Amino acid sequence: MTTPEASPTYERIRFETEGSTAVLTLDDPATRNALGPAMREEVADAVQRVRRDRSVRALVITGAGGHFCSGGDLRSIASAGLDNQGWRERLHDLHGWLRDLITLDRPVVAAVDGAAFGAGFGLAMAADFVIATPRARLCVSFIKIGLVPDCGTFYTLPRIVGAQRAKELMLSGREVGGEEALRLGLAMELHAPEQLLPRARALADSFAGASPSAASLIKRSLAAADDLDTRLELEASAQALAMGTAGHRDAVADFLAKRAPRFQWPG
Repeated sequence: MTTPEASPTYERIRFETEGSTAVLTLDDPATRNALGPAMREEVADAVQRVRRDRSVRALVITGAGGHFCSGGDLRSIASAGLDNQGWRERLHDLHGWLRDLITLDRPVVAAVDGAAFGAGFGLAMAADFVIATPRARLCVSFIKIGLVPDCGTFYTLPRIVGAQRAKELMLSGREVGGEEALRLGLAMELHAPEQLLPRARALADSFAGASPSAASLIKRSLAAADDLDTRLELEASAQALAMGTAGHRDAVADFLAKRAPRFQWPG
């Protein structure tokens, strides 16, 4: 696997590209892939690499060692010695790369096995598609340590499961297994552990045949304000832009010539 840029030396993640898909793997087995300061810096760097590399059409985020991400590094939190302003600044640093991930103009697939707790839960919910294994364990665990959800969870979770269910998950701090995650809509699909990453890659690889402009405009419009007038205006503007792209013209030409479409969601 190669990347267009010289690959940096990461210690807590792996980052690689193959074809049009980038794969970011959290890999710190001693902490079950906790999002400590060093891990966050490496993830932030990898997200920026994806944003700069226009040959990447989709991103997969996963975890090594049978876990996605156990959450924040509590040892780091306990020893930080920060005051109120210090914690605000630390969260603002987190929000910088998290915003870049949530607003990435290409599809993001989270492949979740094992624990996705706290900030790890938030990281999974920042993806466009979450696929999981039956042994996955998802938990908005912050209330158990006297904290409120972070890593974008106040934004992402109500949009996925609705306000009432989001409150229940945040205020209970209970674990959700893979089957319930599927029922609640936290996960889109369930797969056996050995099939999880291949399926995530198949989903991501399929976007090599999609119009990058259309994918970007769809994500941007869905993330915008929720009132009807704003949505309709965004729809009109986005569609007008999409109509002028090569991706649209090529797809119409393929349809009229009865050729197979270039973009097909993998079965």
